[in-house]
Amino acid sequence: MDLNEKRISSETVYRGKILNLRVDSVELPNGKMTAREVVEHAGAVAVVAQNGEGRLLMVRQFRYPVGKALLEIPAGKIEKGEDPLLCAARELTEETGYEAGEMKHLLSFFSTPGFSDEILHVYLAGDLIYRGENPDEDEFIQVEEVPVERAVEMIGSGEICDAKSIVGILAAKNAYTEILIGRETGDGNFASRA
Repeated sequence: MDLNEKRISSETVYRGKILNLRVDSVELPNGKMTAREVVEHAGAVAVVAQNGEGRLLMVRQFRYPVGKALLEIPAGKIEKGEDPLLCAARELTEETGYEAGEMKHLLSFFSTPGFSDEILHVYLAGDLIYRGENPDEDEFIQVEEVPVERAVEMIGSGEICDAKSIVGILAAKNAYTEILIGRETGDGNFASRA
């Protein structure tokens, strides 16, 4: 069975700074017609960054749509034509003040494919050097250092409830575990070996 839906028409109903909203008329596989609301987004990056003490650099910031401050890994929107790796490096420095000596792409995923085309690229950052924070003027961020195992516990308890942070932290931990199969380590540091 062909699962593809055929777009018949499209209307952009909102253009914003971060996203656009369009409503498409589509033909379903069974020939019936329906409407699909699509949030268009340029894409974003997220960075799992670990300092020399084995702690993740995380940022706490107020998220207006959910009405509370969340603890997240550093992240940001990709500018038009910007390379995701360069965006990740920029966002890490802007939000935490740290520059990464090495960065590795972990994975990319669609954040909410039921209504948005946003894709997130997750990077692992290591060999961090502090350069000084430089957040955007509309960002109010508190940088926090969280031990890796504590971050995993906070995912389980719901204290870390942001999807990109959950995916990023668990993917980084998994990548590190794969590297260490057959080896024993006690340093809790996964970024430097990835």
